[in-house]
Amino acid sequence: MTAYHPPLRPTPATGQPAIAAPLMAAPLNATAVHFPLSDAELAARVRQALQEDEAFHDVSTLATVPETHQVRGAIVARRDGVVAGVPLAAEAFRQLDEAVTIHVQANDGAAVRAGQVVMQISGQARGMLSAERTALNFLQHLSGIATLTRSFVDAIAGTSARILDTRKTTPGWRVLEKYAVRAGGGTNHRMDLRSGVLIKDNHLAAVDGDIAMAVACARGLVAGGTAIQVECDTLEQVDAAVAAGADWVLLDNMSLAQLRDAVQRCRGVVITEASGGVSLHTVRSIAETGVDRISVGALTHSAPALDLGLDFDER
Repeated sequence: MTAYHPPLRPTPATGQPAIAAPLMAAPLNATAVHFPLSDAELAARVRQALQEDEAFHDVSTLATVPETHQVRGAIVARRDGVVAGVPLAAEAFRQLDEAVTIHVQANDGAAVRAGQVVMQISGQARGMLSAERTALNFLQHLSGIATLTRSFVDAIAGTSARILDTRKTTPGWRVLEKYAVRAGGGTNHRMDLRSGVLIKDNHLAAVDGDIAMAVACARGLVAGGTAIQVECDTLEQVDAAVAAGADWVLLDNMSLAQLRDAVQRCRGVVITEASGGVSLHTVRSIAETGVDRISVGALTHSAPALDLGLDFDER
């Protein structure tokens, strides 16, 4: 059990409280999953969310709950999953009650079972009530992403493939959503349009499909060491991308047979990534074709929130 000293920062896996028989595999490279916001950014992000909810002017709570009333509460998992967003949830409670005491029992990246306590909270009833929805919004959304990611990671266990996210993120939430992917054991693809070159089908359409020219122009523009990736719909495009000196090919909506063929053409030369038609039902078969990466937009654009709730226990 870890005492909360604001603002909360995630600790390495070795410092996390033990949890009973996790339902999923341990997070990959758990100690490298670092919370992406500085202390100041964390405080500002949470304050903005609290202000959006008018949590500092919660008329329902002010009208019904005495100022001095103290309570204990616990955020509890209603379903099995993987936790992400604990620092944000804890900060929400702290901003409504500076004297709050929080004990974290499942840090980001930890697998939890239904009924397991994620954090215990003691403090003013008013602060806890006013912060509750904002805290849970952060925690449920990011834990949902981490949980779905872990499901995909577990589904391809034993293969050499990795699960990647995409830029299909909620505007304004990208840094946190991609963090949640890492907490679930996934790997981040490009953070933004400046992070790497991805020559997609519409880029190629704008240059009459000339892959060699597109790759050469990109190579002349970006700094050395920047990866250049080409989206390929056909095996002929794969051959052209390899010949042009691309570092990475995105194999878009290819059949399993096409994927296996593309892997053989690219092995030891360029990185291969499968995209399109990826689900929990298909991802294992895709991984077994030998592709290096599998990108899944659903990780961030369609992950259902993990069901977590705040239970009160009056003193």
